[in-house]
Amino acid sequence: MKRALYVVGLSLLMTACARPTDRGQQYVDGSFDGVLNPVELVTSEKPKDYSLFPAQLEQVETRSPSMTASHQALYDSVKRWLSESGEPTALTDYGINIEQMGGGDSYGNVLFTGYFSPVIEMRHEPDAQYRYPVYAMPKCDEKCPTREEIYNGALDGLGLELGYSASLIDNFIMEVQGSGFIHFGDDNKLEYFAYGGKNGHPYVSIGKVLIERDEVSREKMSLKAIKDWVAAHDEQTVIELLNQNPSYVFFSPKSAHPVTGTAGIPLLAGASVAADREYLPMGSVLLAEVPQLDTEGNWNGQHVLKLLMALDTGGAVKKNHLDLYHGMGEDAGIKAGHHKHFGRVWKLSKPNPDAEVSEPVAKAE
Repeated sequence: MKRALYVVGLSLLMTACARPTDRGQQYVDGSFDGVLNPVELVTSEKPKDYSLFPAQLEQVETRSPSMTASHQALYDSVKRWLSESGEPTALTDYGINIEQMGGGDSYGNVLFTGYFSPVIEMRHEPDAQYRYPVYAMPKCDEKCPTREEIYNGALDGLGLELGYSASLIDNFIMEVQGSGFIHFGDDNKLEYFAYGGKNGHPYVSIGKVLIERDEVSREKMSLKAIKDWVAAHDEQTVIELLNQNPSYVFFSPKSAHPVTGTAGIPLLAGASVAADREYLPMGSVLLAEVPQLDTEGNWNGQHVLKLLMALDTGGAVKKNHLDLYHGMGEDAGIKAGHHKHFGRVWKLSKPNPDAEVSEPVAKAE
Protein backbone atom coordinates (compact mmCIF):
# COMPACT_ATOMS: atom_id res chain seq x y z
CA MET A 1 0.00 0.00 0.00
CA LYS A 2 1.79 3.09 -1.24
CA ARG A 3 1.70 6.03 1.11
CA ALA A 4 0.51 9.00 1.29
CA LEU A 5 -0.79 12.43 0.27
CA TYR A 6 2.24 14.69 0.42
CA VAL A 7 0.39 17.80 -0.57
CA VAL A 8 3.15 20.17 0.39
CA GLY A 9 6.20 18.24 -0.65
CA LEU A 10 6.56 18.20 3.13
CA SER A 11 10.24 18.67 3.76
CA LEU A 12 9.62 21.32 6.38
CA LEU A 13 13.25 21.64 7.34
CA MET A 14 13.80 24.06 10.19
CA THR A 15 16.85 25.99 11.18
CA ALA A 16 18.09 26.29 14.74
CA CYS A 17 18.07 30.07 14.57
CA ALA A 18 14.36 30.31 13.69
CA ARG A 19 12.96 27.60 15.97
CA PRO A 20 9.29 27.92 14.99
CA THR A 21 6.60 26.44 17.22
CA ASP A 22 3.42 26.94 15.16
CA ARG A 23 3.21 23.28 14.09
CA GLY A 24 3.87 21.73 17.47
CA GLN A 25 7.66 21.98 17.47
CA GLN A 26 9.42 21.62 20.81
CA TYR A 27 12.97 22.34 21.91
CA VAL A 28 13.45 20.53 25.19
CA ASP A 29 16.08 17.87 24.49
CA GLY A 30 19.01 19.71 22.96
CA SER A 31 20.37 18.67 19.58
CA PHE A 32 20.87 15.22 18.03
CA ASP A 33 23.43 13.83 15.62
CA GLY A 34 21.44 11.06 13.92
CA VAL A 35 18.01 9.73 13.00
CA LEU A 36 18.08 7.37 16.01
CA ASN A 37 19.89 8.46 19.16
CA PRO A 38 20.22 6.23 22.26
CA VAL A 39 18.81 7.90 25.39
CA GLU A 40 18.52 6.67 28.95
CA LEU A 41 15.11 8.07 29.78
CA VAL A 42 11.85 9.30 28.25
CA THR A 43 10.64 12.40 30.04
CA SER A 44 7.16 13.40 28.90
CA GLU A 45 4.39 15.10 30.80
CA LYS A 46 1.89 14.85 27.95
CA PRO A 47 -1.47 13.17 28.56
CA LYS A 48 -1.25 9.43 27.89
CA ASP A 49 -3.59 7.42 25.65
CA TYR A 50 -2.42 3.89 24.88
CA SER A 51 -5.95 2.57 24.26
CA LEU A 52 -5.55 1.75 20.56
CA PHE A 53 -2.22 -0.06 20.79
CA PRO A 54 -3.31 -3.45 22.24
CA ALA A 55 -5.73 -4.09 19.37
CA GLN A 56 -3.08 -3.23 16.77
CA LEU A 57 -0.53 -5.45 18.50
CA GLU A 58 -3.08 -8.27 18.59
CA GLN A 59 -3.41 -8.02 14.79
CA VAL A 60 0.34 -8.49 14.46
CA GLU A 61 0.50 -11.41 16.88
CA THR A 62 -2.49 -13.12 15.26
CA ARG A 63 -1.56 -12.68 11.63
CA SER A 64 2.22 -12.68 11.43
CA PRO A 65 4.13 -15.33 13.42
CA SER A 66 7.39 -14.28 11.75
CA MET A 67 7.06 -10.61 12.66
CA THR A 68 5.98 -11.52 16.17
CA ALA A 69 8.98 -13.82 16.56
CA SER A 70 11.39 -11.08 15.49
CA HIS A 71 9.99 -8.70 18.13
CA GLN A 72 8.70 -11.19 20.73
CA ALA A 73 10.86 -10.03 23.63
CA LEU A 74 9.90 -6.40 23.04
CA TYR A 75 6.19 -7.11 22.67
CA ASP A 76 6.15 -9.11 25.90
CA SER A 77 8.02 -6.39 27.79
CA VAL A 78 5.80 -3.61 26.45
CA LYS A 79 2.67 -5.54 27.49
CA ARG A 80 4.10 -5.98 30.99
CA TRP A 81 5.01 -2.30 31.15
CA LEU A 82 1.50 -1.31 30.07
CA SER A 83 -0.21 -3.53 32.64
CA GLU A 84 2.06 -2.63 35.55
CA SER A 85 3.10 0.96 34.94
CA GLY A 86 2.64 2.79 31.66
CA GLU A 87 4.96 5.52 32.89
CA PRO A 88 7.53 6.49 30.26
CA THR A 89 10.23 6.92 32.92
CA ALA A 90 9.83 3.22 33.84
CA LEU A 91 10.59 1.74 30.40
CA THR A 92 14.18 0.82 31.24
CA ASP A 93 12.96 -1.09 34.30
CA TYR A 94 11.56 -3.62 31.82
CA GLY A 95 14.81 -3.94 29.90
CA ILE A 96 13.54 -1.82 27.03
CA ASN A 97 16.10 0.17 25.06
CA ILE A 98 15.17 3.68 23.94
CA GLU A 99 16.29 5.66 20.92
CA GLN A 100 14.93 9.13 20.27
CA MET A 101 14.41 10.26 16.69
CA GLY A 102 16.49 13.34 15.93
CA GLY A 103 13.95 15.08 13.71
CA GLY A 104 14.55 16.94 10.46
CA ASP A 105 15.89 19.91 12.42
CA SER A 106 18.11 17.77 14.72
CA TYR A 107 16.12 19.05 17.71
CA GLY A 108 13.81 16.04 17.99
CA ASN A 109 10.92 17.41 15.95
CA VAL A 110 9.62 14.51 13.87
CA LEU A 111 7.22 15.32 11.04
CA PHE A 112 3.76 13.72 11.24
CA THR A 113 1.72 13.63 8.05
CA GLY A 114 -1.46 11.62 7.54
CA TYR A 115 -2.99 9.19 5.06
CA PHE A 116 -6.31 7.42 4.72
CA SER A 117 -8.31 4.95 2.62
CA PRO A 118 -10.61 6.67 0.12
CA VAL A 119 -14.09 5.35 -0.67
CA ILE A 120 -15.03 6.22 -4.25
CA GLU A 121 -18.36 5.80 -6.03
CA MET A 122 -17.93 4.08 -9.41
CA ARG A 123 -19.76 2.33 -12.22
CA HIS A 124 -18.67 -0.63 -14.31
CA GLU A 125 -19.58 1.10 -17.58
CA PRO A 126 -19.03 4.78 -18.44
CA ASP A 127 -21.82 7.30 -18.83
CA ALA A 128 -22.10 11.08 -18.98
CA GLN A 129 -21.32 11.43 -15.26
CA TYR A 130 -19.10 8.42 -14.50
CA ARG A 131 -16.48 8.82 -17.21
CA TYR A 132 -13.05 8.83 -15.56
CA PRO A 133 -11.45 5.36 -15.75
CA VAL A 134 -9.21 3.60 -13.26
CA TYR A 135 -6.83 1.11 -14.86
CA ALA A 136 -5.20 -2.21 -14.16
CA MET A 137 -1.45 -2.49 -14.77
CA PRO A 138 -0.62 -2.65 -18.50
CA LYS A 139 2.21 -4.67 -19.99
CA CYS A 140 4.98 -2.19 -20.70
CA ASP A 141 8.30 -3.05 -22.33
CA GLU A 142 10.10 -0.29 -20.47
CA LYS A 143 8.34 2.72 -18.91
CA CYS A 144 4.59 2.86 -19.22
CA PRO A 145 2.90 5.96 -20.64
CA THR A 146 3.02 9.15 -18.60
CA ARG A 147 -0.07 10.53 -16.86
CA GLU A 148 -0.60 12.99 -19.70
CA GLU A 149 -0.37 10.24 -22.29
CA ILE A 150 -2.84 8.10 -20.34
CA TYR A 151 -5.27 11.03 -20.05
CA ASN A 152 -4.89 11.46 -23.82
CA GLY A 153 -5.97 7.85 -24.45
CA ALA A 154 -2.76 5.79 -24.46
CA LEU A 155 -4.53 2.88 -22.74
CA ASP A 156 -7.82 3.07 -24.62
CA GLY A 157 -9.00 -0.19 -26.14
CA LEU A 158 -6.74 -2.43 -24.07
CA GLY A 159 -9.50 -3.67 -21.76
CA LEU A 160 -7.71 -2.40 -18.64
CA GLU A 161 -10.55 -0.28 -17.26
CA LEU A 162 -11.58 -1.47 -13.78
CA GLY A 163 -14.35 1.08 -13.34
CA TYR A 164 -15.34 4.68 -13.91
CA SER A 165 -15.75 7.45 -11.35
CA ALA A 166 -17.36 10.88 -11.56
CA SER A 167 -14.27 12.66 -10.22
CA LEU A 168 -10.82 12.85 -11.74
CA ILE A 169 -9.38 14.26 -8.51
CA ASP A 170 -10.84 11.37 -6.47
CA ASN A 171 -9.04 8.92 -8.77
CA PHE A 172 -5.84 10.94 -8.39
CA ILE A 173 -6.09 10.99 -4.60
CA MET A 174 -6.61 7.22 -4.55
CA GLU A 175 -3.43 6.90 -6.60
CA VAL A 176 -1.50 8.96 -4.07
CA GLN A 177 -2.92 6.89 -1.22
CA GLY A 178 -2.05 3.71 -3.12
CA SER A 179 -5.37 1.93 -2.65
CA GLY A 180 -9.01 2.59 -1.89
CA PHE A 181 -12.46 1.18 -1.41
CA ILE A 182 -14.85 1.29 -4.35
CA HIS A 183 -18.64 1.24 -4.19
CA PHE A 184 -20.19 0.18 -7.49
CA GLY A 185 -23.62 1.76 -7.54
CA ASP A 186 -24.85 -0.29 -10.50
CA ASP A 187 -24.72 -3.55 -8.51
CA ASN A 188 -24.31 -2.18 -4.95
CA LYS A 189 -21.04 -4.02 -4.33
CA LEU A 190 -18.03 -2.88 -2.35
CA GLU A 191 -14.57 -3.76 -3.64
CA TYR A 192 -11.04 -2.96 -2.55
CA PHE A 193 -8.65 -1.64 -5.19
CA ALA A 194 -5.19 -2.64 -4.04
CA TYR A 195 -1.98 -1.14 -5.36
CA GLY A 196 -1.22 -2.83 -8.67
CA GLY A 197 1.95 -1.08 -9.83
CA LYS A 198 3.03 2.24 -11.30
CA ASN A 199 4.24 3.59 -14.61
CA GLY A 200 7.85 4.21 -13.58
CA HIS A 201 7.83 7.98 -13.93
CA PRO A 202 8.81 10.28 -11.01
CA TYR A 203 6.24 11.52 -8.51
CA VAL A 204 5.64 15.28 -8.33
CA SER A 205 3.48 16.78 -5.56
CA ILE A 206 0.64 18.86 -7.02
CA GLY A 207 0.35 20.56 -3.64
CA LYS A 208 3.91 21.78 -4.04
CA VAL A 209 3.08 22.97 -7.57
CA LEU A 210 0.10 24.96 -6.29
CA ILE A 211 2.28 26.55 -3.62
CA GLU A 212 4.99 27.46 -6.12
CA ARG A 213 2.36 29.01 -8.40
CA ASP A 214 0.95 31.05 -5.48
CA GLU A 215 -2.42 29.36 -5.95
CA VAL A 216 -2.54 28.10 -2.34
CA SER A 217 -0.39 29.29 0.55
CA ARG A 218 1.96 26.85 2.25
CA GLU A 219 0.18 27.46 5.56
CA LYS A 220 -3.24 26.56 4.11
CA MET A 221 -2.17 23.59 2.01
CA SER A 222 -4.16 20.43 2.72
CA LEU A 223 -6.23 17.82 0.93
CA LYS A 224 -9.30 20.02 1.40
CA ALA A 225 -7.45 23.01 -0.07
CA ILE A 226 -6.57 20.99 -3.16
CA LYS A 227 -10.15 19.78 -3.61
CA ASP A 228 -11.46 23.31 -3.14
CA TRP A 229 -9.04 24.55 -5.81
CA VAL A 230 -10.15 21.80 -8.18
CA ALA A 231 -13.83 22.64 -7.61
CA ALA A 232 -13.16 26.26 -8.55
CA HIS A 233 -11.50 25.49 -11.91
CA ASP A 234 -12.56 23.96 -15.20
CA GLU A 235 -11.59 20.45 -16.24
CA GLN A 236 -8.78 21.41 -18.63
CA THR A 237 -7.13 23.57 -15.97
CA VAL A 238 -7.36 20.70 -13.48
CA ILE A 239 -5.92 18.24 -15.99
CA GLU A 240 -3.02 20.60 -16.68
CA LEU A 241 -2.23 20.62 -12.96
CA LEU A 242 -2.49 16.83 -12.58
CA ASN A 243 -0.25 16.35 -15.60
CA GLN A 244 2.55 18.04 -13.66
CA ASN A 245 2.82 14.67 -11.88
CA PRO A 246 3.86 12.19 -14.62
CA SER A 247 3.64 9.27 -12.18
CA TYR A 248 0.54 7.09 -12.49
CA VAL A 249 -0.65 4.26 -10.23
CA PHE A 250 -2.55 1.18 -11.39
CA PHE A 251 -4.79 -1.03 -9.28
CA SER A 252 -5.76 -4.63 -8.66
CA PRO A 253 -9.35 -5.31 -7.55
CA LYS A 254 -9.89 -7.47 -4.48
CA SER A 255 -12.81 -8.46 -2.34
CA ALA A 256 -13.42 -5.84 0.33
CA HIS A 257 -11.28 -6.63 3.36
CA PRO A 258 -9.48 -4.70 6.11
CA VAL A 259 -6.95 -2.14 4.95
CA THR A 260 -3.47 -3.63 5.17
CA GLY A 261 -0.06 -2.00 4.98
CA THR A 262 3.24 -3.15 3.54
CA ALA A 263 3.64 -5.60 6.41
CA GLY A 264 0.38 -7.34 5.45
CA ILE A 265 -1.26 -6.43 8.77
CA PRO A 266 -4.69 -4.72 9.00
CA LEU A 267 -4.17 -1.09 9.95
CA LEU A 268 -6.08 0.52 12.79
CA ALA A 269 -6.70 4.26 12.58
CA GLY A 270 -4.57 6.19 15.05
CA ALA A 271 -2.41 3.19 15.97
CA SER A 272 -0.24 2.54 12.91
CA VAL A 273 2.21 4.57 10.87
CA ALA A 274 4.12 4.32 7.64
CA ALA A 275 7.84 4.73 8.30
CA ASP A 276 11.27 4.35 6.76
CA ARG A 277 12.08 0.67 7.25
CA GLU A 278 15.82 1.39 7.11
CA TYR A 279 15.44 2.89 10.58
CA LEU A 280 12.10 1.47 11.73
CA PRO A 281 11.63 -2.13 10.52
CA MET A 282 8.09 -3.40 10.11
CA GLY A 283 6.63 -4.22 13.51
CA SER A 284 8.65 -1.59 15.38
CA VAL A 285 7.03 -0.05 18.45
CA LEU A 286 7.14 3.71 18.88
CA LEU A 287 6.30 5.94 21.81
CA ALA A 288 5.23 9.27 20.36
CA GLU A 289 3.93 12.65 21.38
CA VAL A 290 1.38 13.02 18.58
CA PRO A 291 0.35 16.61 17.76
CA GLN A 292 -3.36 17.32 18.14
CA LEU A 293 -5.22 19.49 15.60
CA ASP A 294 -8.44 21.50 15.67
CA THR A 295 -11.19 21.20 13.05
CA GLU A 296 -9.43 23.74 10.84
CA GLY A 297 -6.21 21.74 10.81
CA ASN A 298 -4.28 24.02 13.17
CA TRP A 299 -2.21 22.69 16.06
CA ASN A 300 -4.33 23.16 19.19
CA GLY A 301 -1.34 23.46 21.53
CA GLN A 302 -1.52 19.86 22.74
CA HIS A 303 0.32 16.58 22.21
CA VAL A 304 -0.89 13.16 23.37
CA LEU A 305 1.55 10.38 24.27
CA LYS A 306 0.66 7.27 22.27
CA LEU A 307 2.08 3.88 21.36
CA LEU A 308 2.27 3.31 17.61
CA MET A 309 3.40 0.49 15.35
CA ALA A 310 5.33 0.86 12.08
CA LEU A 311 3.38 -1.36 9.68
CA ASP A 312 3.58 0.46 6.37
CA THR A 313 5.99 2.29 4.09
CA GLY A 314 5.86 5.05 1.49
CA GLY A 315 8.12 6.48 -1.15
CA ALA A 316 8.19 9.92 0.48
CA VAL A 317 8.32 8.65 4.08
CA LYS A 318 12.01 8.85 4.82
CA LYS A 319 14.10 9.19 7.98
CA ASN A 320 12.48 11.64 10.46
CA HIS A 321 8.99 11.44 8.97
CA LEU A 322 6.01 9.34 10.07
CA ASP A 323 2.72 8.99 8.22
CA LEU A 324 -0.20 8.35 10.59
CA TYR A 325 -3.07 6.21 9.30
CA HIS A 326 -6.46 7.92 9.83
CA GLY A 327 -8.95 5.32 8.56
CA MET A 328 -11.54 5.24 5.79
CA GLY A 329 -13.71 7.80 4.07
CA GLU A 330 -14.05 11.52 3.52
CA ASP A 331 -13.76 12.66 7.15
CA ALA A 332 -10.60 10.60 7.59
CA GLY A 333 -9.26 12.16 4.41
CA ILE A 334 -9.84 15.70 5.64
CA LYS A 335 -8.13 14.97 8.94
CA ALA A 336 -5.23 13.19 7.25
CA GLY A 337 -4.78 16.02 4.78
CA HIS A 338 -4.35 18.56 7.58
CA HIS A 339 -1.48 16.68 9.23
CA LYS A 340 1.90 18.27 8.64
CA HIS A 341 2.89 18.88 12.24
CA PHE A 342 5.62 17.78 14.63
CA GLY A 343 6.02 15.64 17.72
CA ARG A 344 8.74 13.82 19.66
CA VAL A 345 9.22 10.09 18.95
CA TRP A 346 11.11 7.27 20.65
CA LYS A 347 11.80 3.86 19.15
CA LEU A 348 11.52 1.04 21.69
CA SER A 349 13.59 -2.09 21.26
CA LYS A 350 14.93 -5.12 23.07
CA PRO A 351 17.60 -7.60 21.95
CA ASN A 352 16.07 -10.81 20.64
CA PRO A 353 18.97 -12.73 19.03
CA ASP A 354 17.08 -16.03 18.81
CA ALA A 355 14.45 -14.71 16.41
CA GLU A 356 15.72 -12.53 13.60
CA VAL A 357 13.94 -12.14 10.25
CA SER A 358 14.88 -9.53 7.69
CA GLU A 359 11.46 -9.04 6.11
CA PRO A 360 8.49 -10.21 8.17
CA VAL A 361 5.72 -11.68 6.03
CA ALA A 362 2.15 -11.71 7.23
CA LYS A 363 0.14 -14.90 7.25
CA ALA A 364 -2.24 -15.07 4.27
CA GLU A 365 -5.87 -14.57 5.06
